[in-house]
Amino acid sequence: MKNMTEFILLGLTQDPVKQKIVFAIFLVFYTATVLENLLIILTIKTSPTLESPMYFFLTYLSFADSCISSTTATKLIVDNHSKKPTISFDECMTQIFAEHFLAGVEVIVLTTMAFDRYVAICKPLHYVTIMNQPLCLLLVGVAWAGGLLHSMIQIFFMLPLPFCGPNVIDHFMCDLYLLLELACTDTHMLGLMVVANSGLICMINFSLLLVSYGIILYSLRTHSSAARRKALSTCVSHITVVVLFFVPCIFEYIRPPTTFSFDKMVAIFYSFLTPLLNPLIYTFRNTEMKNAVKKLWSKTVINVEK
Repeated sequence: MKNMTEFILLGLTQDPVKQKIVFAIFLVFYTATVLENLLIILTIKTSPTLESPMYFFLTYLSFADSCISSTTATKLIVDNHSKKPTISFDECMTQIFAEHFLAGVEVIVLTTMAFDRYVAICKPLHYVTIMNQPLCLLLVGVAWAGGLLHSMIQIFFMLPLPFCGPNVIDHFMCDLYLLLELACTDTHMLGLMVVANSGLICMINFSLLLVSYGIILYSLRTHSSAARRKALSTCVSHITVVVLFFVPCIFEYIRPPTTFSFDKMVAIFYSFLTPLLNPLIYTFRNTEMKNAVKKLWSKTVINVEK
């Protein structure tokens, strides 16, 4: 049985005119995503007012967002200029590994940020003691290790699969269910493994995050109105990002192992729109971030004028 060495990606459209439009739109999206997230990272790293653990974790969230978008955006953009867009087997496996590695990191970082907000709001007197630098570094290390473990489990089961044809993928990226449908063997059990390893993990984490934010919001009833407004502003930003990230992932993986026609739209949402919107959500709803961005912009303009 001959194994396929490459796959053909049909992308979003086969129409040459529409391909040019897709190229322009997603080039703008990708450029904006990278610049926004780099701005967030640079602002936090250079601002002395943004040294709290919340912003420390936010730098890693922004980095993960940039990388998640890069794993799919660059291939999609290039393929819209190619007469026969293909992806080799090794590149396909690498893309899947990167997607799930970075998504796993983001899941744990978002959970860590929820824990940080819980300590800050529910145990404010012990916040500095609990959220110390060693713990923050440990939590980030757990995020990277957890993402790596999650992704390695997926790839471990995918690599031995035989692919003898067809080799056409009706998508703009490689993903688990897409390849399971092309494999020349029974993949029912592997499909259930994907549901368990990706879908259930997303569902459980999403449920825990919603419960934790429910506890946080409930505890705010004893705070002053000014403290409630500040805490609500931060929590609403976090909840919005959590919903934007987890809902598409849950839809994608907490279902029977098959593909649907609108999977491309869901993939666009979590690969492009969520990384694009996250920096805007954290910046526009956070006074400290807005002030820090303004100061960084003012310093840059002054330096350029000099």
